Amino acid sequence: MISYIIRRLIAAVILLLVVTAVTFGIFFLLPRIAGQTADQLAQQYIGKSPSAADIAAVKHNLGLDEPVYTQYWHFIKGIFAGSTYNIGPTTVHCDAPCFGYSFKNHVAVWPELTDRLPITLSLAAGAAVIWLLSGVTVGVISALKPGSFFDRAFMGVALAGVSLPIFFTGQLALLVFTYQIPIFGRTYVPLTENPAQWANTLFPAWCSLALLYSAIYARLTRSGMLETMNEDYIRTARAKGLRERTVVGRHGLRAALTPIITVFGMDVGLLLGGAVITENVFSLHGIGEYAVQGITDNDLPKVLGVTLLAAFFVVFCNLLVDLLYAAADPRVRLS
Repeated sequence: MISYIIRRLIAAVILLLVVTAVTFGIFFLLPRIAGQTADQLAQQYIGKSPSAADIAAVKHNLGLDEPVYTQYWHFIKGIFAGSTYNIGPTTVHCDAPCFGYSFKNHVAVWPELTDRLPITLSLAAGAAVIWLLSGVTVGVISALKPGSFFDRAFMGVALAGVSLPIFFTGQLALLVFTYQIPIFGRTYVPLTENPAQWANTLFPAWCSLALLYSAIYARLTRSGMLETMNEDYIRTARAKGLRERTVVGRHGLRAALTPIITVFGMDVGLLLGGAVITENVFSLHGIGEYAVQGITDNDLPKVLGVTLLAAFFVVFCNLLVDLLYAAADPRVRLS
């Protein structure tokens, strides 16, 4: 098991390096291939009607006059050792981990990401707990009573949850529970300041996200349980006289959790990279809103930083998923 964990960690590090190379190439190599010059790239960071001296200075400060592989090396080096940027007569040092420096806002990217990360973490964690518990519970009940009224009703709600976009359910939740029936707050409060107000403010956003994801998990759980409950070892467990609760929970559900764990790791990893629509609908200043600002302002360091952070969360969550397989399904340990 230890050697397996070491191999997965090495593979995760290599994958992150590949992701950083591909992402960096998309932002800095593809424009060159498309025909943009270093002067045109540097001009994006200057106001209207810049002089040739201004363009040359920005091009030099950003390293755009160097080869792409040299720029990539400086970027990787900055993540581990920090970087120094010359801005006119002043010099700015970006401490490690340095994910870039926004020359439009004159701030380092990493501190802004860490300031917004608790909001995105709060949103993702609360929604994940709700959609996982509700989706798996509904899927199990539907699988144990296929074709019943509960099965048809739950699957109908699940189909509606998948079909309704988050910007519709989010706006509807805001309209009903924040404006017409003001039982939930509108201003985000950190967990460390007031846990009750923190949960009260985020609950409509949690439910809006959970409605979308729990529908997917309910259908996955139902299909997995219908297949698992017809296996030979389930009939053997019942023949041995085990209680139905033990047969369903310990033998049936654990074997059906493997695809659910896989999808859960991907969903949480992507959500930690920023729930763009949800954060904008509920005015949460998280990673998703930060990414939208970077795209709108054409601020490449911001977009690059968010992309790399999202890639890290996806790789990390998938690593945890691989380690949880053995705990969820005994057949993985035997293989």
